[in-house]
Amino acid sequence: MVLCGIDMIHKHDGLLKDARIGLVTAPTGVDKNMRPTYEILIERYNVTALFAPEHGIRGDAQAGDHISTYVDEETGLTVYSLFGENKIPSAEMMNQIDVLIFDMQDVGARYYTFLYAMTNCMQACAKYGKEMLVLDRPNPINGIDVEGVTLDENFKSGVGEYAIPVRYGLTIGEFALYINATRNIGCNLTVVPCEGWKRGMLFDETGLPWILPSPNLATPVSSTLNYIATCYFEGTNISEGRGTTIPFEVAGAPFIDAAQLESRLNALKLDGVHFRRCYFTPTFSKHKGQRCGGVQLHITDTEAYRPFEAGMHLFKEICNLAGDNLEFTYGGKHLVHLYGNEDILAPDFDPNKAIEQAFIDSQEFAKIKKPYHIYY
Repeated sequence: MVLCGIDMIHKHDGLLKDARIGLVTAPTGVDKNMRPTYEILIERYNVTALFAPEHGIRGDAQAGDHISTYVDEETGLTVYSLFGENKIPSAEMMNQIDVLIFDMQDVGARYYTFLYAMTNCMQACAKYGKEMLVLDRPNPINGIDVEGVTLDENFKSGVGEYAIPVRYGLTIGEFALYINATRNIGCNLTVVPCEGWKRGMLFDETGLPWILPSPNLATPVSSTLNYIATCYFEGTNISEGRGTTIPFEVAGAPFIDAAQLESRLNALKLDGVHFRRCYFTPTFSKHKGQRCGGVQLHITDTEAYRPFEAGMHLFKEICNLAGDNLEFTYGGKHLVHLYGNEDILAPDFDPNKAIEQAFIDSQEFAKIKKPYHIYY
């Protein structure tokens, strides 16, 4: 079984035993015995504050819900919000600590907000002279494959701040090292590595329990891989499956002909995926209470599957159906922020050109990121 950074925390007693410690965490912050990281740290050290990212330290807040600062009933500690009015820790927050520890499971996608909770904390540590430890965890969709267009930083946002592809092929600890070095953040940073993780591993090969990193990533492989393919639909009126039991594994709307969409997509014969017509009724979010037609993305070969490619063709085939008076609407900043630039808004958007550009971008980033690899 793979061991995560928290399982090696004892190796850093020298730094931590006399320090006031802050912890950024979520339900995924557990050790090999599934004990919460906050419980372990409180037992060993002087923990003086907790910090909550999107979804909160208990994972009970939905996507986009603002988190308020409060006192945690279980620990008696103040939980400072990093997903409310202030996303970067303030001087008042940082005055409570000497060392900030970060322990959360990432999902390997540029638009997942935990990345920026971490880099914001790195900036605060650099500004206020604090040390930071990142307790590393595996990238659930492996550390080799890189996909998607690189973000144009003219369109940076809370779902993408740095010029990286959608699928960037780094653990969260490696990402911290990469950003700290390439953006000259100047954080006094230590990454506590995993043991036993290899770059080619998917999460189900690690032996680790899958604890939902957020409420809508239900499964360790199909949800996280398909998240690369379907999250773009957040910027449209197509449901990405929120309000169902398989969010990001389906896409649809009340006005979609599921059989026609299925036929168009499977005719493309994309590697590693089969599109099955499906019908679902979201219990919340877009099209709540309405019967939607669409497709479910079934992964048939995880090595061959390229979710970015699948997502671009899915988007375009829905656009093609829109030419037959489908009620599909999209546009605005959110779709651009997710995709990485404004090309996706073009009426003549060509998925093949997007895939070609993504291949170039991904090959370049694969070279750039290599010096920051901890694992092989």
